Amino acid sequence: MRLVQVAQHAEDLGRAARWYADLLGAEPLATFDPPGLVFFDLGGTRLLLEQGAPTALLYLAVADIEGTVARLRGAGTEIRSEPHVIFAHPDDTLGPAGTQEWQAFVVDSEGNLVGLVEQRA
Repeated sequence: MRLVQVAQHAEDLGRAARWYADLLGAEPLATFDPPGLVFFDLGGTRLLLEQGAPTALLYLAVADIEGTVARLRGAGTEIRSEPHVIFAHPDDTLGPAGTQEWQAFVVDSEGNLVGLVEQRA
């Protein structure tokens, strides 16, 4: 079994699609309006933006957490929590052994909290 899709609330689909396109560095895979659905690819899992969806807390992997936060801040995104170490990986159970898990939290264009994650040596 694998995760196929996650949904995120988007009051304004156009605004949300622009925000996620900027964050992900990719345009939507598909848009269906009506009924008002926007899809992105998250490494083989679909991210659905939809007005009727509940708020979800997404954690997205980034290569450079400080750079991503700085870029988002420059674009006017609210930074809820600056990059910080959450824990170290003593083995490869949750990430590469010997790395640290860094996280930061931002607020998307629709008011949803989004976690950013970097695993750093």
